[in-house]
Order: sequence, then C-alpha cells, then structure tokens
Amino acid sequence: MSPTARPLSWIEIVRLGMVQASFGAIVVLMTSTLNRVMIVELALAAMLPGALVGLHYAIQISRPRWGHGSDAGGRRTPWIIGGMAVLALGGLLAALATALMASSSLGGIALALLAYTLIGVGVGAAGTSLLALLATDVAPERRAPASALTWIMMIAGFVITTAVAGQLLDPFSMRQLVLVCAGVCAIAFIISALAVWGVERPREQAVNADGDIEPPTPFFEALKDAWADTKARRFTIFVFVAMVAYSASDLILEPFAGLVFGLEVGPSTTLASMQQSGVLIGMIAVALLGNRFGSDEGGFGRRQTWVVGGCVAATLALLSLAVASLVGPGFPLEVAVFCLGLATGGFAVAAIGAMMGLAGADGGGREGMRIGLWGAAQAIAFGLGGFLGAAAIDAARAIFADAAPAFAIVFAVDAALFLYAAHLALRVDAPDKSKTKVTPKQLVESAS
Repeated sequence: MSPTARPLSWIEIVRLGMVQASFGAIVVLMTSTLNRVMIVELALAAMLPGALVGLHYAIQISRPRWGHGSDAGGRRTPWIIGGMAVLALGGLLAALATALMASSSLGGIALALLAYTLIGVGVGAAGTSLLALLATDVAPERRAPASALTWIMMIAGFVITTAVAGQLLDPFSMRQLVLVCAGVCAIAFIISALAVWGVERPREQAVNADGDIEPPTPFFEALKDAWADTKARRFTIFVFVAMVAYSASDLILEPFAGLVFGLEVGPSTTLASMQQSGVLIGMIAVALLGNRFGSDEGGFGRRQTWVVGGCVAATLALLSLAVASLVGPGFPLEVAVFCLGLATGGFAVAAIGAMMGLAGADGGGREGMRIGLWGAAQAIAFGLGGFLGAAAIDAARAIFADAAPAFAIVFAVDAALFLYAAHLALRVDAPDKSKTKVTPKQLVESAS
C-alpha cells in the first residue's frame, strides 16, 4: 500500500488518542482492580489472576497476524472498531466472572477464561491496528510527538478511570464492581467508535511495472523479513526484557498495598491512580524536553538517552519499594509509587517514539507487521512477567510465612531486570558485527 496523500492533522491525531484512552480505561480495571479483588477480597491464590492476565497476553501472540491483515487489506478502521467491541464484551464478562467466583469458584473461573481470551483478541486487533494507523498516516516529523500525545491520553484514561472507579467502589460490593466495569466498557466503546470513524485516509494499492496490483506479501515471509532487520530484532528483545520487569511489579502493586500496608479496595485503586499520574507526568516531561538533550544520530537518537535514563530510574524506584516492603506502614508508599510511574512513563514514551520511527522508516506497507512483532513481544513479556511475579509471591510467602520479604524479593529482581533493559537499549543502534566481519575465505577470494 502506498502512503496517504495527506497526513493526519493534529485534531485527527487527538481523535485517535481518544481511542487509546478508551482502550486503556477498560484494560486498567481488568489488570489492576479485578486482580486485587481476586487476591484480597476472595482470598484466591495470586497465581489465578496472574494466569488469567497471562492468558490474555498469550492470546496477543497473534498480533503480527492482525498487523499483517491490516497491511494487506489496506484498512485499519474495521480492525480497530471490531477489536474494541470484543474488548468491551470481554471486560464485562471478566467483571461478571469475578463476582461469580464468590459463590461458584469453578463457574467463575470458566467464565473468566472466556472473558480474558476475548480481552486478548480485542487488545491485539484494536491496539496493533491503531498503532499501525499512526505509523502510516502521520507525517514522519510528527510521529514521535503524535505517539507521545496518544500515549499520554491513554495514561490520562488510566488515571481518570482508576480515580473515578476508586470512589465508586467505596464501599465495595460485587454488584457495584459489575456496574462500574459495565459502565466503563460501554462508554469506552462508544467513544472509540465515534473517534476513529472517518479518520483513516484511503490508500492506493501498489502496482507492478505491468500495471497489475501487487499481491500482498505472504504472512511468514513478511514476518521473516521483519525479524531479519537488526535494529528491529534488537528492539524486540529490549521490549521483551523491559516489559517483563514492568509487568511483574505492576500486577502485584495493589495486592502489595493491601497485604503489607492494609489498604482497602478504594484506597489501593487510588494508589494505582497515583502511579498512573506519575506515568502521565513522566511522559509529558519527555515529550516536552526530549528534543533538548541528546543526539539525533541513529535510529534511537535522543530517545535512547531517555529510554536508558527511564530504565535506571525505574531500577531505583523498585529498590525503594523493596525497602518499603520491609519497613511497612510509615514508609512514604505514595511517593515511591509515584516515582515508579514517573520513571516508567519517561522511558515508555521515548521507546514508543522510537518504535513509530522504526516502523515507518522505510514504508513499504509493513508497518502493521513490525508493530505486531513488537506488540507480541510486549504481550508475551507481560503475560510471563505477571505470572512469574504472582507465582514468586506465592512461593516466597510459603517460605517466609510473611508477605513483606516476599514482595521485597520480587521488587529487587524487577529492579535488576530494568537495569539489564537499559544495557539492551544502549545496543539497539550498535553496529551489526555479523555484517561487517570478514571471513578467511572472503580474504582469499578478494586477494585472488
């Protein structure tokens, strides 16, 4: 598919940001509030919500297929609206499943398996296609600020949703939980459908020298080409490691607040809002200040500085949470959680800007495939990290018979992973030695 004749205006980019905000509003309740209710209110093993969230991420291994489908078909809008419809339905069923677990564990778990499968399908189809639309229809010089704007709007959706939901869920009841989640899902779908309608530019189909329409590249060939790109492959590995660290701490934060600091559902949900507020401020700061520091050389350019700095800052914030686990009530938990959000927000918006640049660097109608590849790496990492984090908490609590040292160990391991992610980020733009190395056979051939 050829590029669009006229790139998106800032008003249209903001409309796509509304889709991203609606998207995040549903997901944040599924991965934070429902997670906490299962562990604390229902006293279920942390591995259960960890496995459910892991399931919805495992389903997203299909993201490259969704991206390739929107590349080949030339239309992203149907994938976005259809994906949001499936996501909203999955969110409603997840809330119903959680309420059902209070009276029937097996019935609730069975319904939850269906719900989180639908959530995974919806997130994969809508999220991948939305990012691909940004990569193809936004002018190259606007890609980085546009990606920052849409992600900032998504985090704003997190903040508003968790803050409002925290108020509506206090005092807590299962009936109130279902009503709040149903309302969020319905409003999010309506807003996203209205926001994306009519935004996408029509694209001309590529033709060969004879004037015939070029057939789309087969899926596995397109996937092989994407993986063969050195920077794309290194960026994929960086995304995987960073997201394992992020998800392992993210899914246990509210249970940590409840078990170690004794916070109820409403206050712990509000704590999640503080974290997302930090993420939002971190994103805004990098979006505004990113052009002032660092070099533009290479694919990462100045964004690499912010990615690495954000990973290091996240390491320090997670170490402070490890200390908080041992100190308990009296430790300034809100400050530590806010700083963690600030750090992850900074590195995230820089990484997203790099992703948009790498995806649309050479055109060729392969933006959806590349974004799908990185999205699949992120999804696998989130699923694996969330499950391992929850399982580590269960195992450590069995050993120590106390929640505090268990959380301290997990937060410390997360800190080490973020530090390793910083190392990987430094290597994305490094020269590819495999392409510059000269073999003895080549030397002989050149001499002859």
